[in-house]
Amino acid sequence: MLQLFNQDDRACDLEQLVGLHGDEILRLCYLYLHDRQMAEDAAQETFIKAFQKASAFRNESQVKTWLTRIAINTCKDLRRTTWFRHVDRRMTAEDLPHKETNTDIADDSVIVEVMNLPIKYREVILLRFYQEMGFAEIAETLGIPIGTVSTRLGTAKRILKTKLERWYFDE
Repeated sequence: MLQLFNQDDRACDLEQLVGLHGDEILRLCYLYLHDRQMAEDAAQETFIKAFQKASAFRNESQVKTWLTRIAINTCKDLRRTTWFRHVDRRMTAEDLPHKETNTDIADDSVIVEVMNLPIKYREVILLRFYQEMGFAEIAETLGIPIGTVSTRLGTAKRILKTKLERWYFDE
């Protein structure tokens, strides 16, 4: 595991941290905020907060989990601002920052429906399937019990199944 920070070369370790997790944090911020510039600001703020609070990291969780929690809180803070509430933020598949393993998305129905879920369901879907976190890691990131993660994930899947029933069909 990466030693989060070391007194001799703090900049190098921060650079490693951004190199290892920067793309994932940026994508997560974008999925929350639906705005590229705000997502970049939120991702940068996430790493600044992590750097400033490095001594508070107790190695009780993975660095990715810790950074994800900081990013989620930063995005939630930004979403509460008056300015954010007055801007149209509809997102399509083309708007998503590209992942390293890029797949062609012919229809953005799934993405649109995921983004239309209430935040508590959207969070677990994004963390489970987009960030590829396990149930325990999601629970730790969101500060909720594992059972709640399972329940929210099940509810989110049922909602999506209902909304996407006609999206996929066999001929």
